[in-house]
Amino acid sequence: MKHFFNRKDTIVTEALDGFLATAGSGTLARLDGYPEIKVVLRADWDKTKVAVVSGGGAGHEPSHAGFVGAGMLTAAVSGEIFASPSVEAVLAAIRATTGPAGCLLVVKNYTGDRLNFGLAAEKARAEGLAVEMVIVADDIALPDIAQPRGVAGTLFVHKIAGHLSESGHDLASLAAAARMAAKDIVSLGISLSSCSIPGQAREERFGANDGELGLGIHGEPGVERIALQSAGALVAIMAERLAARLDTGSRYALLINNLGSVPPVEMGLIANAVLSSSLAKAVALVIGPGHLMTALNMNGFSLSLIKLDAEREKALLSPVGPHAWLPAKPVRQPVVVAVSKPAIGVTTRPASRDAAAERLIKAVCQMLISLEEPLNALDAKAGDGDTGSTVATGARSILERIDTLPLADKAATAAAIGDTLGTSMGGSSGVLLSIFFTAASQSLGAGAPLGKALLAGLDRMTFYGGARIGDRTMVDALEPALKALDASGLEAAAKAARLGADATAAMQKAKAGRSAYIGRQLDAADPGAFAVAEVFAAVAALFAPA
Repeated sequence: MKHFFNRKDTIVTEALDGFLATAGSGTLARLDGYPEIKVVLRADWDKTKVAVVSGGGAGHEPSHAGFVGAGMLTAAVSGEIFASPSVEAVLAAIRATTGPAGCLLVVKNYTGDRLNFGLAAEKARAEGLAVEMVIVADDIALPDIAQPRGVAGTLFVHKIAGHLSESGHDLASLAAAARMAAKDIVSLGISLSSCSIPGQAREERFGANDGELGLGIHGEPGVERIALQSAGALVAIMAERLAARLDTGSRYALLINNLGSVPPVEMGLIANAVLSSSLAKAVALVIGPGHLMTALNMNGFSLSLIKLDAEREKALLSPVGPHAWLPAKPVRQPVVVAVSKPAIGVTTRPASRDAAAERLIKAVCQMLISLEEPLNALDAKAGDGDTGSTVATGARSILERIDTLPLADKAATAAAIGDTLGTSMGGSSGVLLSIFFTAASQSLGAGAPLGKALLAGLDRMTFYGGARIGDRTMVDALEPALKALDASGLEAAAKAARLGADATAAMQKAKAGRSAYIGRQLDAADPGAFAVAEVFAAVAALFAPA
């Protein structure tokens, strides 16, 4: 696994420096003693309030430094990646933030964190500082273990304790509320990959078709291997285990946490699955989905729930300073807005007959179908070789519908052709031609003659598409052909289209369309321009005097 870093031993300090440089608030600082002492703290801290201090190893960003600010943490103490901070670093954070009101330490239930934060607390007490510690053990992956791990549910305690501190509660009430909250939190994670630590070799323990349920946030193995299956099925397994730990009839807040590398579109899908699962009826507030407590680049997510009461709900809904915290929101069903009906006057015309129009449309479509292979060959020189197939698909769609077209009404026919190409042809060509015929239809409906209407369609097509004469696109043949058609008739239009198409073969570089990405001279006509020339030649022959 590749990573962006300079030196393995400076990853955390450089990351913290980058965080502080871009935080933008001016209310954050770091303690002296850096880099051995890695503490981010509030520069605006009022020591008359209870300090709330947390931390742990790096690699869980935005935890923990990302949650330092008004309404949440007073300070965050960081170790190296997945390593507990030193006793000295924790003690430095306590000293820097603790006044007469005291300090609450929020610690995840890992041995290193318990010991280092615990010894720092004892040393601080020996110095006369009032310090309490709450240990969060929210992971339910191992239901029979005496000491469950602390994972993303810890963030609920950060938020509740930070709110109570900001509101002026004393240390005793704050510690009691935090401990009670910690007891009412359950979490479970799942991942499809382990994480990799920059600068360290990584051995992927996952198979191609499995994942792990109940894994920790330091890359440690999950409780059980689980077969890869649909997101809904995986969420259902997690929901069943979490629901078994909830109190019937109680309301809960749900935190949906990205463990590192799950794309946003998948996190949205996961959120939908969770809120459609057996957990949905109990969830009143949602936090996320998003990156809250990660495990570097782990391809997984975790779900955490906390039982709500009036005080906790108020705490979770209260605004905070840190931007990394995602505000809690009430669960709401999607609002559905009715699709607007077409504007007045836009109606589907009934089918009607016109022999000349039918001959014209059939001739054009049959020509384009016959050009499928030649156009694909031309397109293969600059693109993916599908222009002929795309154009032929559109032509076949129109032929299939020709008996339903209002051929006696030119404007309605052009509109119907535009609709058909927009839905059946695909790619940018389908959209461009749909714009062309739709705009031409509007001009015909306003009374313009055919030549002027087609030029109006060209104007809209080039406005939206951006191509101009000389850009090596169909416009190089279509624009001169339509201008000649309007001025002099079909024979002149066919000649102008051919000259325009031939000119594209000599153009050094395309400036629009797919071939604009090719850095070499193409030495072949543009397939769109070539198709336009062939169509005008066929139409001119069709209507030539006998």
